[in-house]
Amino acid sequence: MASISATCLRLQAPLKVQFHKSGQVAGRIAPLNWVSVRPSSRTVRFQVSCAARPETVQKVCEIVRKQLALPPESELTPESKFSALGADSLDTVEIVMGLEEEFDISVEEENSQNITTVQEAADLIDKLVQKKDVA
Repeated sequence: MASISATCLRLQAPLKVQFHKSGQVAGRIAPLNWVSVRPSSRTVRFQVSCAARPETVQKVCEIVRKQLALPPESELTPESKFSALGADSLDTVEIVMGLEEEFDISVEEENSQNITTVQEAADLIDKLVQKKDVA
């Protein structure tokens, strides 16, 4: 018997699995982040972390493109780093402000300092929106 805790679950191949000396198994299932399996006596527990929704990633790309005045043909991916796109610290603050306004959320300063890529921004937004919807 297994228990699964996740906010969303969509399993797709390929599944990459890593085995650790401790008996712990970790794997990556696209588009999920990491799946951890910690075997115990009779149960297997899965910890699933989901990547942000594609719509969120797309909206973040639009806001980043607008804020940095990037041409429409410039390629933005979830892995795009703000600094590699030419953003300085002020640009990053303005990107975060644009995200707060667009998604009607508030990003704490300590969280905003950890946002360096489109994916990190989208993941944080989905987390904050979900938290807001629950409250």
